[in-house]
Amino acid sequence: MTLQNETTQILIIGAGPSGAVAAALLRRQGRQVLVLEREQFPRFSIGESLLPQSMAYIEAAGLLGDVVEAGFQHKNGAAFEWAGNCAQFDFRDKFSPGWGATYQVQRAHFDQVLARGAERMGAQVRYGHEVLSVEPGDAPSVLARTPEGEPYQISADFILDASGFARLLPRLLKLEVPSDLPVRGAIFTHVRDHIPADGRFDRNKILITTHPQHIDVWFWTIPFSNGCCSLGVVAEPDFLERYEGGDMARLQALVQEVPNLRALLKNAQWDVQPVRKITGYSANVRTLCGPGYALLGNAGEFLDPVFSSGVTIAFKSAQLAADCLQRQYAGEPVDWQRDFAEPLRLGVDTFRRFVNGWYSGSLQKIIHYPNQQPDIRRMICSVLAGYAWDTHNPFVSDPDGRRLHALEALCNPA
Repeated sequence: MTLQNETTQILIIGAGPSGAVAAALLRRQGRQVLVLEREQFPRFSIGESLLPQSMAYIEAAGLLGDVVEAGFQHKNGAAFEWAGNCAQFDFRDKFSPGWGATYQVQRAHFDQVLARGAERMGAQVRYGHEVLSVEPGDAPSVLARTPEGEPYQISADFILDASGFARLLPRLLKLEVPSDLPVRGAIFTHVRDHIPADGRFDRNKILITTHPQHIDVWFWTIPFSNGCCSLGVVAEPDFLERYEGGDMARLQALVQEVPNLRALLKNAQWDVQPVRKITGYSANVRTLCGPGYALLGNAGEFLDPVFSSGVTIAFKSAQLAADCLQRQYAGEPVDWQRDFAEPLRLGVDTFRRFVNGWYSGSLQKIIHYPNQQPDIRRMICSVLAGYAWDTHNPFVSDPDGRRLHALEALCNPA
């Protein structure tokens, strides 16, 4: 059987946030862009609390109007609760210049908004099309399949893998390596929260709550504009399995152990959406780029949901890849390792230091320290707001984490 063979300049695998923003950025350059998405949209996804840094990439891609008009919940910061102590960070009061507010989004709607925006700008998006195999190289190609099961081939100048947790190219090209982060699991759902507007809960902020007895167990509460919240708990799998019943019963039992959440959600309606669970979500790869391809967002590396870094990393990877391709089409030399992978890892490693500090308890003690120095607080706030690539920030230009360790010592004198 002779396969139908198509050609395009840029082939993007996946229409999620990194794929849609990359497509829109490349269309602004005048590139021919084809996006293959295995799922039908809208579809559920987590990663629902954006960081302000992400707004710059949405704006650069020409998608800001689409996002603003969608009516998502405004977000201007984060609140951290631990054993009755609440520390709030206002992202508008930060060290790095740039956006200080963003949105909390239902990803099914948000991803569809971005994908439709990319289509509006001229990208072709095919839903229900699955990539079966890939041939990297100077003229990369993929074997794909239509929703009706018909195979066909696409040749491209370059391939961007934005397949998210499916991690298509890492699996097909055997790029996956074990993450250096411990295995953790998450149980989560959406609830209609019925939280009264009495000032106890700021819907403009994500709430991160640490379990009062277990510093490495935490909860997210992400309010939406429709009166619902995304609610989840993160812990090591063995800890979650101590609780009897199904995942919903486990999540409800854990919420009952935390006074602030028990009070906030006492009137919550729990049948809004099925409960979901993921385990061992942290991932890494040998390389973020190769001959004729680059990995965007979660397809390359995923750390942990605690600081909501996933979508921001996805957007940053899209921006870096689009910049490299613009130079490549202009005839300039591009070293993808130097110009894409290394700059991307700068911010990823910044977030990694904060993630490790969170689970060790050191960053939590910094966040809840009562006598914070304002300038230092703004530097920490900038990273929490997503500005993990701002090398003017001493906590970004800190590859071995010495400044973070020194700050921990100051917040916890012997």
